[in-house]
Amino acid sequence: MFKKVLQSISKSLGKPSAPAPAPAPAAAPRAEAQPPARQSPPPAPASKAAPAPAKAAPAPAAQPRTVEEQLGIDPKMNKDQIRDHLKLLYRRYNRAASSLDNATRSEADAMLDAIVAVREKNFGEI
Repeated sequence: MFKKVLQSISKSLGKPSAPAPAPAPAAAPRAEAQPPARQSPPPAPASKAAPAPAKAAPAPAAQPRTVEEQLGIDPKMNKDQIRDHLKLLYRRYNRAASSLDNATRSEADAMLDAIVAVREKNFGEI
């Protein structure tokens, strides 16, 4: 658990804003003493009549999965297998619910709600 928390913190703190520039090749000392050569002016910007690059079309929405499919519960599982699987998932997502990462925490909360719904459906009120 602590390993994942530390990884999450290090990722959030260690995000580079831009890739580091490559080191310049070492030049001879005489080249540094000479003034830089004049360069031609930059090319004129392209006319506005040129079409903008097309954006990729959004991916087609997948069919919504049922709660049982999200939790990995097979209809062929018996009650004991479902209970054991839900117990494992509860332990996993209950730990993730205390994560410092907002995305991980919100996913864990949604999965805990799904676990409760399936448990109530299969085993009655808690």
